[in-house]
Amino acid sequence: MARIIYTHTDEAPLLATYSLLPIVEAYAATAGVELETRDISVAARILALFPDHLTPEQRVDDALAELGQLATTPEANIIKLPNVSASIPQLKAAVAELQSQGYALPDYPDNPATDEERAVRARYDKVKGSAVNPVLREGNSDRRAPASVKNYAKVHPHRMGTWSPDSRTRVATMGAGDFFSNERSVVVPSDDTLTITHVAADGTRTVLKDGLTVLAGEVVDSTFMSAAALRTFLAEQVEAAREEGVLFSVHLKATMMKVSDPILFGHVVEVFFPALFETYGEQLAAAGISANDGLGALLAAVDTLPDGEAIRAAVTQGLADGPALAMVDSDKGITNLHVPSDVIIDASMPAMIRGGGKMWGPDGAEADTLAVIPDSSYAGVYAAAIEDCRVNGALDPATMGSVPNVGLMAKAAEEYGSHDKTFEIAADGTVELTDSSGTVLLSHDVQAGDIWRACQTKDASIRDWVKLAVTRARATGSPAVFWLDAERAHDANLITKVRTYLADHDTAGLTLEIMDPATACTFSLERARRGEDTISVTGNVLRDYNTDLFPILELGTSAKMLSVVPLMNGGGLFETGAGGSAPKHVQQLVKENYLRWDSLGEFFALAASFEHLATTTGNTRAQVLADTLDRATGTFLNEDKSPTRRLGGIDNRGSHFYLALYWAQELAAQQVDADLAAAFAPLAASLTENEQTIVAELVGVQGSPADIGGYYRPDPVKADAVMRPSATLNAALAAL
Repeated sequence: MARIIYTHTDEAPLLATYSLLPIVEAYAATAGVELETRDISVAARILALFPDHLTPEQRVDDALAELGQLATTPEANIIKLPNVSASIPQLKAAVAELQSQGYALPDYPDNPATDEERAVRARYDKVKGSAVNPVLREGNSDRRAPASVKNYAKVHPHRMGTWSPDSRTRVATMGAGDFFSNERSVVVPSDDTLTITHVAADGTRTVLKDGLTVLAGEVVDSTFMSAAALRTFLAEQVEAAREEGVLFSVHLKATMMKVSDPILFGHVVEVFFPALFETYGEQLAAAGISANDGLGALLAAVDTLPDGEAIRAAVTQGLADGPALAMVDSDKGITNLHVPSDVIIDASMPAMIRGGGKMWGPDGAEADTLAVIPDSSYAGVYAAAIEDCRVNGALDPATMGSVPNVGLMAKAAEEYGSHDKTFEIAADGTVELTDSSGTVLLSHDVQAGDIWRACQTKDASIRDWVKLAVTRARATGSPAVFWLDAERAHDANLITKVRTYLADHDTAGLTLEIMDPATACTFSLERARRGEDTISVTGNVLRDYNTDLFPILELGTSAKMLSVVPLMNGGGLFETGAGGSAPKHVQQLVKENYLRWDSLGEFFALAASFEHLATTTGNTRAQVLADTLDRATGTFLNEDKSPTRRLGGIDNRGSHFYLALYWAQELAAQQVDADLAAAFAPLAASLTENEQTIVAELVGVQGSPADIGGYYRPDPVKADAVMRPSATLNAALAAL
């Protein structure tokens, strides 16, 4: 029996799975396709790392490691839903919940002092940040808006904020002393093993990492962020926001960049509250309270300290003295600096640009904003988008073109694979990257507190990326632009390789360009305003940024994207959009039994997965499922059956019912497989006849609290009961 692996992840996508998966399992079984699940949620990944702390009944398999192996095989067919890229506060919350459920996990050690604590910390570190995607992404990314979604957005354009030519919103970035300006890069000539060593000013040598394997032709980079330069820059921006009368906001990615960006975030918190940390910094540090965890964690912990009341007063005074902070939730007083994982750049910046360049202030009103993006590697992209909107006004979703993406991400390429090679420097000195002969390939003079990192990009990944770019340009006829900056050391090496590998392909009649990211952004927006499409061919971080920026402007959300990862060994990974895992949706479900998560991305991934299965195995019924699901999704969009925005309308569960209805109708009407049509005719009739009854059963549960038995690890029985409240629908599926 052919199989598709469907991942259990976290938060809203996990809850939606309890409703959607039984429908898909029932339909797929008619084609001899089995859907197997693998739990790669943050809770499951934690439990998999601590079998020695659990009873035999509590132990779970390491599903992520299993899927990582599967992704290297031609048989792989994996549907991957959004997961939590855990920040430290999220990790701690998950551990606390699991402990309350009876799992004897150790506490997360903030400041490990013993070998045992360091070993525990090392295990937990494997769960933080982008622990999932680098394991599964054994291929490069092809992410685009399906035609049905794009057409729907043109007919039903989402609301865009109004841009004023007098807008004071802008981006502030360093340009000196940052990762971009300090980067050095080398192409290693042969397979080797590298070592990273810190050489202190007194000559003491400390190996930071050894056994770093590289392959011939691999691009290896190293760089650092100067802590002194960063703090000077941040202080200047705090003052600039105050003088200009705009909101102060910082935009990082403390989830994916799980080592570097929490440290950067901590510097922002400390610089914004200078008096607080000058007076109480030592007391806070002694109590294990770190600015890296955000203002919210600090305020939650200070009441246990002797000077807790004074510290809280110092925070209040700091807020009064500084510029107005951009807010995550002004009603609850949650600021841009409360939680490092609350303001994620690839979601926060596009939302600001879509909203007319404004963020919410502490007074509950929208205002122009100083967007602080410390590293200048990609800040210019957002600056270019802001300038385009300031000059030309808001984009029009009804007429604008699309900017699909081909992303270099295979084998943990670039910055997203740097976590195990990122270090906060303990003492002044030099960091050296040496080969097995002891030759220094790259080195930097550093100071205590600087953040140093190395990145790798495999040559095979680059070759495949160039091939995919040519393939998509040929398939669409759209220009493909490589977003690479010749002034950046890493990109300069990639430009050489791109030009070399393009010669391996037939590029006649294709438009293939290389532009620096800011120029490429402006070029793509100019074309989009004319209704023209432009493929962005980017590295890994820009893949992440662009597949939120442009879809949020084009479609109002990035959750409706088709995301295909053609795995390098022939398998397929199908990601369900870039919409995050929607913690607020879970909170609403628990409070009101209403889940607003939109599963459209899952629908697209399933159709692509069935099609891949048909192509690779010759299963013709799988192709029928793919084709009918695609048509059903078009009807779903035209009939506007996505979750409504308020109680009393259909939510995620209702949208799943309508997909089941339209899919069954398409299967019953199709003429490719008569037996399959006959099998679905009774179900299509039953769902059509009982539409109002099923909707009433789904909507009728709304308005009261829902018990799912846990946030990070819900109780499966309780979650199933909450997410499948229609006895009529359940019975119809069982009959199939």
